[in-house]
Amino acid sequence: MYLSTSRAADASADTPAPEGPLRAVPGTVFALGLVSLVTDVSAEMVTAVLPLYLMAGLGMSPLAFGALDGLHQGATALLRLVGGRISDRTRRHKLVAGTGYALSAVCKAALLAVTTPWSVAAVLAADRTGKGLRTAPRDALISLSVPPGTQGRAFGVHRALDTAGALLGPLAAFGILWVAVDGYAAVFTVSACVAVLGVVMLALFVRQAPAPSAPAGPRARVQPPVRSLLRIAGLRRLCLTAALLGLFTVGDAFLHLLLQRRLDLSAVWFPLLPVGTAAVFLLAAVPLGRLADRIGRGRVFLGGHAALLGACLLLLAPLPAGALLVVGVPAALGLFYAATDGVLMAAAGPLLPPELRTTGLAVLQTAQALARFAGSLLFGATWTMWGPGPALGVAVVGLLLSLAAVSVSGGLRADGPS
Repeated sequence: MYLSTSRAADASADTPAPEGPLRAVPGTVFALGLVSLVTDVSAEMVTAVLPLYLMAGLGMSPLAFGALDGLHQGATALLRLVGGRISDRTRRHKLVAGTGYALSAVCKAALLAVTTPWSVAAVLAADRTGKGLRTAPRDALISLSVPPGTQGRAFGVHRALDTAGALLGPLAAFGILWVAVDGYAAVFTVSACVAVLGVVMLALFVRQAPAPSAPAGPRARVQPPVRSLLRIAGLRRLCLTAALLGLFTVGDAFLHLLLQRRLDLSAVWFPLLPVGTAAVFLLAAVPLGRLADRIGRGRVFLGGHAALLGACLLLLAPLPAGALLVVGVPAALGLFYAATDGVLMAAAGPLLPPELRTTGLAVLQTAQALARFAGSLLFGATWTMWGPGPALGVAVVGLLLSLAAVSVSGGLRADGPS
């Protein structure tokens, strides 16, 4: 059923984009955004309750949670390369992405059957496998659907719709915990149902981007070797920059835990902390994507990390538990994601040949994800040994030095308006 639907969709022309602010992007981008919206409702329902569920409910230590958060961020990062390479070789971006979405949906249901920290970790590893398979093919579908000059806008629209799901997911988790007796099980059940809906939407509404034209002659079916990506200087610089900054990127789960401690919030209110972050991400994604197209994606990307630095400094400062913390930390974190997530993919897309677009994006995502995995381990270990304050201080110093190194070296100097 999925294959026949996919092939039928591939054969048809792309639908026009909706009127209004989204009119500049094709229907494929909008449809993928809606799929990501629904999928993110499912994912963020779980993510919103996971830190307290593991650390308060199951007794996981900060070091163990750092390892798990790193796993959630990047332990399966190498599978992005597998998904990207399969997608490029078969030119079935939609099918590979759909497989990843389906695997993640199964894992949401599996959370109902596990009750120990490391069984939860195993399920989350499988869930991240699904994300690893789907992310690069999905981003390739977006990148191949638009010209180089509007990559930032297209990824901004997709990330804005994706973040609408990130906004709704914690609200749904909060509502379930408010009314349900066995709150965590209810959250996992609803999350699994919503994830299945996302897979169905992908199968029915997302259309495969046209395959790049093959050259004529006897070598028409021969793809460029993957090692040719290493000769693209701009991609190398992007990978090094993303990895260096990713090493000192504090995950939002840790920042929300620190904010919850500063505000002394009860467990029931904890799922609402990501809502402010998602709201700012939603509002800023398209404007920052358009700004990146005009002034340079590297500048906006570095500005996003400056916003993350601001969130960490707010948590380190001896401020009273008031409006500045409640508003400032989620807002800065939302700006960080809006200025970095889609913008990084938009910067890389035009550098890559169409026949290796998915693999190239996967290489970049893998470099960043592995660095964030190492960073989560470092942060969790520092928290366990010396406490949350010193851990955050180490991250701030590392992020400052990394931003200075990238700025001085001109690591993103090749990027600019397209």
